[in-house]
Amino acid sequence: MALLATPMLVSTILSGQQDKKLVVTSASIFADMAKNIAGDLVQVKSIVPIGSDPHIYEPTPADARLVSKADLLLVNGLTFEGWLSGLIENANTSAPVVTITKGIEPIRAVYKNSTDPHAWMSAANGLIYIGNIFKALVALDPHNEQTYRFNYNVYRQQLQDMDRYIMEAVKNIPSQQRILITSHDAFQYYGRRYGLRLESVIGISTEAEAQTSDVIRLNKIIRESRVPAVFIESTVNPKLLEQIASDNHVQIGGKLYSDSIGGPESPAPSYLDMLKYNTDTIVAALSGTQEKTGDDSQAGSPAWLWMLVGLAFAGAFVFVASRLNN
Repeated sequence: MALLATPMLVSTILSGQQDKKLVVTSASIFADMAKNIAGDLVQVKSIVPIGSDPHIYEPTPADARLVSKADLLLVNGLTFEGWLSGLIENANTSAPVVTITKGIEPIRAVYKNSTDPHAWMSAANGLIYIGNIFKALVALDPHNEQTYRFNYNVYRQQLQDMDRYIMEAVKNIPSQQRILITSHDAFQYYGRRYGLRLESVIGISTEAEAQTSDVIRLNKIIRESRVPAVFIESTVNPKLLEQIASDNHVQIGGKLYSDSIGGPESPAPSYLDMLKYNTDTIVAALSGTQEKTGDDSQAGSPAWLWMLVGLAFAGAFVFVASRLNN
């Protein structure tokens, strides 16, 4: 027999939800990390929605209300969320703000003499992120420390396994082809950890605009190093990189995830999935094991052209046969 929800039961459920602490993160990647450690003991929400670009995000009044209700704010820092300090000030929140990149040695960026914020792109750095998140959750809710610790230890093992997986997978790329060209400069931590040279159209922030010199530089690298593929990103306009690929007759190796995880139906709905999907995509394209697809404009003559050629030959055969019969 089905259990009917009485007003008292509904009230109890709602009360339980309202009693949970609210943890707010700046971006979806960090929200996923927090959820893996916190489980359902707290509410975790991201300011920047999945699929949006945190570099150029414009906070809304709803974001200010969310931040004002937060019990804990988890932020990346390293110049990633330039809009966040203003949002926190407007929200008038007293919640502790924890920078989850504490302990990571930042890469100094060439562009605008700033730091590269994309430290999560290395699974080794991901371990530092989740360590900081674990400590922040325990400080917020010490009553549930045992559960947080158990979840953290499981998650830590998964990230350690992923770090080893990426390290081994990249070895399948011929050494001379370990050049990763992307839309914006989000993979330096990844490249330094796993042995790839990184090049991009624009710098660490998607607010930057590509210069003619950047395009010339990439064209030269592609031609001299015979790079087999370049990679677009899920949160960056792909048009310029697609044009560069077309001009140099190389394929688009795939769409990578950098500043956001993907949605539930995407191949990268979590941080761990994102790391694995990016790696598998990069290795397949740069090692030459990627399957050619029907919509791959760099894969040679399109199928419809061969179909027309076949029909022409068939027509000619029928014509000749009919003349011979006459």
